[in-house]
Amino acid sequence: MGYRVAIVGATGEVGRTFLKVLEERDFPVDELLLFASERSEGTKLTFRGREYEVKALSKQPSFKGIDIALFSAGGSISKEYAPKFAQDGAVVVDNSSAWRMDPDVPLIVPEVNPEDIKFFDRKRIIANPNCSTIQMVVALKPIYDEAGISRVVVATYQSVSGAGAKAIRELEDQTRAWCEGREIPQPKYIARRIAFNAVPHIDVFMEGDYTREELKMLNETRKIMHDENIKVSATAVRIPVFYSHSEAVHMETKKAISPERAREVLSRAPGVIVMDDPEKGIYPTAIDAQGRDEVFVGRIREDIAFTPGLAMWVVADNIRKGAATNTVQIAELLVKEGLV
Repeated sequence: MGYRVAIVGATGEVGRTFLKVLEERDFPVDELLLFASERSEGTKLTFRGREYEVKALSKQPSFKGIDIALFSAGGSISKEYAPKFAQDGAVVVDNSSAWRMDPDVPLIVPEVNPEDIKFFDRKRIIANPNCSTIQMVVALKPIYDEAGISRVVVATYQSVSGAGAKAIRELEDQTRAWCEGREIPQPKYIARRIAFNAVPHIDVFMEGDYTREELKMLNETRKIMHDENIKVSATAVRIPVFYSHSEAVHMETKKAISPERAREVLSRAPGVIVMDDPEKGIYPTAIDAQGRDEVFVGRIREDIAFTPGLAMWVVADNIRKGAATNTVQIAELLVKEGLV
């Protein structure tokens, strides 16, 4: 059995990756519809060896007959169009922040809280979490189940692709100018110059001087883990890397758990690859995760600030597991559970 699948925001970085992931995972697509802005109307994209023409979302009178719609088009577009798709019968899996904290919309990481899929029919919208949250909770969940977690302190080292294709070009242009001895172009899409720099400013600053990106990691983790008591303090930093986010994660556990036991439970966890032998120089880096769907974990050690506690290094491809792959995995879960 195949499904009529729509992609909204098909020409963007994540939208194009939807196509790759759907094809790689052999998702049962019977018919494919691609939507984007009027500016992208007529663009042709390839899926399973066939070209598909992108249609302007704003010109569509109806979305009837679509089974699953994968959205990656920004919060305002999602707020306007996701309910229209849902009203016409589709299940929407949305990659923006628009619906994540809506109490009637499940926020799902399939390796962590697949049981929440049953709440999809409240609005027929399912939210995909923030990329940084996704990789963190995939690594935290096995530890949480084994020993409990009361608090997390995390510093993220996020690639420029998290800010979109324009930010990728900005890093390229600034780096090229520096290498050629020319004046470095002023930043437009990242708060400060990103070439050969680290910028502790992702999204806007909120009350208390945390950024929205940092507060997402607190609020989304609580919702996904069903634990309003877990504390998360994050510092989100943009670094000059094209793909994959890295995170230094320090946690206070409720029960003592040794690094050896942590490696054991993480090695058995779905979607996790443990790379952890510092004496041999084995630990994950951003390049190791690029193009992969797994979450890589290394530098697992006893935390010397939290007692009991653990520290670890977590890396994942933000465009794949942090966005497109997790979204497709949610669609797979809908199919597996017979909900579409």
